[in-house]
Amino acid sequence: MRSGYYLPIVAVLLFGAMIARALAATIQITTTDLVFAPAEVSAKVGDTIQWINTDVFVHTATAHNGDFDVMMPPKTAVTSVLTRAGTVEYYCRFHPNMKAVLTIAP
Repeated sequence: MRSGYYLPIVAVLLFGAMIARALAATIQITTTDLVFAPAEVSAKVGDTIQWINTDVFVHTATAHNGDFDVMMPPKTAVTSVLTRAGTVEYYCRFHPNMKAVLTIAP
């Protein structure tokens, strides 16, 4: 096959990836005063969660089902991309009273 045959296929794949990236959202979840806010969030697979820790304590966002375990140093922001659909209850390993729910649509 000629190399020109692959160019349209590559263009379609790149265009599809650009559209998927454009449709993805960035959702902010903040830890303030030992609380996740908002406590209930809806998102989609492919969305980015920006975890913002405004506290002076280290926090985690640890999924009960093992889907993610994000470490958040004090006064920083970190990001993670959602890869699986479902309802995920999560908490802080260092402050187990900090609890929230993330509902992820396909």
